[in-house]
Amino acid sequence: MKRAIQLTAVAGVAALALAACAEAPEESGGSSSAAAAVEGFKPCIVSDQGGFDDKSFNQLSFEGAQKAADEFGVELTSVQSQTETDYQPNMESLVGQSCSPIVSVGFNLAAATEEAAAANPDTEFILVDETVEADNIKPLLYNTAEAAFLAGYLSAGYSEADKVGTFGGAPIATVTIFMDGFKQGVEYYNETKGENVEVVGFEGGDKGSFTGNFMADETAKTTAKNILDQGVDVILPVGGPIYQSAVAAIQDSGRDVALIGADADLFETDPSTQDYVLTSILKGMDISTHEAVSAAAKGEFDATPYIGTLENEGVGLAPLHNFEDKVDPALMEEVTALQEQIISGEVEVTSYLDEQE
Repeated sequence: MKRAIQLTAVAGVAALALAACAEAPEESGGSSSAAAAVEGFKPCIVSDQGGFDDKSFNQLSFEGAQKAADEFGVELTSVQSQTETDYQPNMESLVGQSCSPIVSVGFNLAAATEEAAAANPDTEFILVDETVEADNIKPLLYNTAEAAFLAGYLSAGYSEADKVGTFGGAPIATVTIFMDGFKQGVEYYNETKGENVEVVGFEGGDKGSFTGNFMADETAKTTAKNILDQGVDVILPVGGPIYQSAVAAIQDSGRDVALIGADADLFETDPSTQDYVLTSILKGMDISTHEAVSAAAKGEFDATPYIGTLENEGVGLAPLHNFEDKVDPALMEEVTALQEQIISGEVEVTSYLDEQE
C-alpha cells in the first residue's frame, strides 16, 4: 500500500500562499495616505464568465488590482461578464470611462482586449492568461505545467487505486497546460518508480473530458461522475468553479476521493472543500496583477510578457493542510526535491509557453 498514515505533520510545498477573501464589490474607495500615481491612472478590471467571486482566477486577479488601487488611493472600477456576448461591450464601457490600465481576466477576453487596444493606443491593458503582441498590452502568463507536474507526481504516489483523473472547462491552452503537466508528473512517477498509475480523462492535446464552459453546472457534475466511476481516487478539475461540481460528485459517490485545486488554494478560498483538498496548483495572479497595475500607477508600464514559474514563485503547490497526516513524508520529500530539479532544468516539463521563456 503506497499511502502511509503518519501522526507527525508534514510541511507541504508552499511556493505561494493565497488568502481567502469576501465577494468583490463593484468599486472601492482609496486611502488618504496612499502613494502618488501618475496623471490619468484609473485602474479598471473586467471578468470572464466566472465572476469575481469564483474562488479562482477572476477573484485572484481582482484582489491584485484592488490592492494596487488601495495603495495609490484610487477607486477600482470593475465589471463582470455573465456571457461571452458581454466581453466586448464591457470592454467598451471601461474604455468609455477613460480607464487605464484595464485588466482583462482570461483567455476568452483576448480578442476584445486586442480590438480595444488597437483602437485606443494611449490606453494601457493588462491581459491575464493570454499573449497578444501590442505596445499597450501587458500579458500575464503562468507556466502551471511545472506545478501541475508536482501535483501529478504527488497524486500518483498518494493513489491507492493506481488511477487518477482530470477534466477541464474547455480544450484551450490555459486549461490543458494544467492537465498536461499533471499527466507528465504521473508519467514521471511511473518511470522512476516502475509503477503504472493511469490518468483518466486526458490523453493529451485537446483529447480529454471537457464540460464546454466554466460553470458549476450539471454537465460538470456528470463529467466528474463519469471519471469517478472509472475508479479514480484523486481528481483534478480545471476551470474556475467547476471544482464545485467535482466536490458534489465526490459526495454522491460515497467514496474516499481527494481533490486537486487549480489557480487558488481552495482550502483557504472555499472552506467547504477542506475535507477533500489534497493540495492546489497555484497561479500567482494576485501578485502579478498587483505588480503590473502598480507599475502602471508609477508610469512604468511595460508590455513585456510576464511568465510565472516555480523559480520566480509565480506558480507552486499549496500546503497539504488536512492531508498532512495522510501523506507519506518520504513522498513529500521527493516532491520537494523534484521541484528543485525542475527549477534547475534537471527534470524537463514541457508546455506551450516554452518558446516564450
